[in-house]
Amino acid sequence: MYVNQTAIKYFIIRGISDVPEIQFTIFFLVLLIYLITLAGNMTIFLLICLDQHLQTPMYYFLGNLSVVDISCSTITLHKILTSFITHDKTVSYPACMAQMYMFGSLTGHELLILTAMSYDRYVAICKPLRYHMVMNAKTCALLASACWLVGFLQVAPPFGILYRFSCYSTMEINHFFCDIVPLMKISCNDTSFLEMLFFMEGLLLFNFTPFVLTFISYIFIIVAIMRIHSNHGRRKAFYTCSSHLTVVILLYTTLVSQYLTPNLNSTLDSKKLFALFNTAAVPMLNPVIYSLKNKDVKVALTRSLGKFRLIP
Repeated sequence: MYVNQTAIKYFIIRGISDVPEIQFTIFFLVLLIYLITLAGNMTIFLLICLDQHLQTPMYYFLGNLSVVDISCSTITLHKILTSFITHDKTVSYPACMAQMYMFGSLTGHELLILTAMSYDRYVAICKPLRYHMVMNAKTCALLASACWLVGFLQVAPPFGILYRFSCYSTMEINHFFCDIVPLMKISCNDTSFLEMLFFMEGLLLFNFTPFVLTFISYIFIIVAIMRIHSNHGRRKAFYTCSSHLTVVILLYTTLVSQYLTPNLNSTLDSKKLFALFNTAAVPMLNPVIYSLKNKDVKVALTRSLGKFRLIP
């Protein structure tokens, strides 16, 4: 039975699992992960805003990344939490479209911010004498603004096509939030052009391009590190970009597992696990990776807690 778009007022979000016995466990784990994500990224963001020692280009981009992580987790995980409390799994059609658009925009923006951070590490290691001249406040603001702008624009073409689809085979979305792949799967319209556009424009152009730029930056970084004669100098140079490289590997690995499959007819149940890791675990791990591996963040946190007399 097909459902016309004019008759659709809402979709039903199926969620992570239909098994009643594990619903509380899922709710508790998602809530715990979300609270850790919120606390960790808010701490990083506030430290960058309040501590002058962290007001550098690298931490400027890290602050943008924290905002993206908080927004992405809130947009995608809130339905899991609210549906457990209210027992209402419905989401209105406009809200579903808005959620899909925001998630795609924030994902694209995160990839671009990580690319800007890789360029910052390239300049810091390969051109250290020109670092403060190249990565000045104006350059950082322009790069961050461009990341936000391109992130929101790159989703517009596939979103516009999907929004005009006239009917769906079911109102139930086999996911825990509104994403473009499960929506295409339940559409009874011809999705061949949208699939091609999604792959060519979304994955190859706006996702593969940041990956290539990041990869090229790290080739120059590795070459520059290998030219350093002392072992201490090489370790110090690699330490400055190890946190960023870890986050890049985590994010691209989950995105490839989530979207770069042979075709859209593969099961969505397996993809939900990768999507959950991408929207919950990665934003939670980002502040942990940057804080535990970064002495500047730990010193700034100790300094800030000391100001408020929370520690001696």
